[in-house]
Amino acid sequence: MMMTDFAPTLSLPLAIARGQMLAQIRHFFAQKNVLEIQTPILSHAGNTDVYIQSVQTWFHQAGKPTTGYLHTSPEFAMKRVLADYRVPIYQLCQVFRDDEKGKKHNIEFTMLEWYRPDFDLDMLADELHELLCVVLNRPLTLHRLSYAQSFLDKLHIHPFSASIQTLKDTALTHGITLDMGDDRQGWLDLLFSHLIEPDLGFDAPTLVVDYPVATAALAKTAIDADGHVVARRFELYINGIEIANAYDELADGNELAKRFMDDNAKRTQLGLPAMPIDTRLLSACQHLPACSGIALGVDRLFMVRECLADISEAMMFTTDKA
Repeated sequence: MMMTDFAPTLSLPLAIARGQMLAQIRHFFAQKNVLEIQTPILSHAGNTDVYIQSVQTWFHQAGKPTTGYLHTSPEFAMKRVLADYRVPIYQLCQVFRDDEKGKKHNIEFTMLEWYRPDFDLDMLADELHELLCVVLNRPLTLHRLSYAQSFLDKLHIHPFSASIQTLKDTALTHGITLDMGDDRQGWLDLLFSHLIEPDLGFDAPTLVVDYPVATAALAKTAIDADGHVVARRFELYINGIEIANAYDELADGNELAKRFMDDNAKRTQLGLPAMPIDTRLLSACQHLPACSGIALGVDRLFMVRECLADISEAMMFTTDKA
């Protein structure tokens, strides 16, 4: 590849391989009669998640200046579609998350998201397994590991019962000096991302299941075998990289509204802007069929498939070169 200031960071051979992978994904879902849809990238509502920042933009609608947001995921719009169509749907699209930069991060990236009415998480995991075998072109075994067991195995503490002081001491013992204050989930996220995540999924792709309820986002909750309330979700890790995130989807509009408002309250406490809530999604929830859904990072999956060390090698242009 010619090294110039205008050239793509994705080489031609890898561009061909990436195109083939996208074709494989579309063929996979076509065979299963899952409908491909496209929803808007630009929305009037934003993501209230404290740890995900939306890219804000301005436009004119009927001559009136309007604030909008580039979606961090097509989830909200896809659930509105699902509530009306009530059939399996998927989407391949560009999504945006502000201030993201690193070997595995970029502000703009490609996401595959799909929703399956009447699928539970086990059925969705089986379908994910099928897709991985096709895209990675080899037979695979998925390893399952509970969030709690990952802490017990690596750090010898139970994430649901350890005190904040224990979490802080564990971080300091391992040379982590960041201070999350009284934010219990913040400490757990810190320990997981620094000490547990980098070792996941090397022997086999690994599904981490039964997350803390504080991470439920748009997922249902359940009681695990030890009596702890957990989020009905899983995340897929391969070679220390988070690839996908799946939920047993919450269809309670009132509970969802409460979670959005709680998010905004926490955002205000942290000095972050409160985000406009998607009221159309809340209305759609009363019509949403029982379903599970999953979001998968296409660029990261391509990194794994091609043994790439940096996401810049997996996409045409990173944001700093766009």
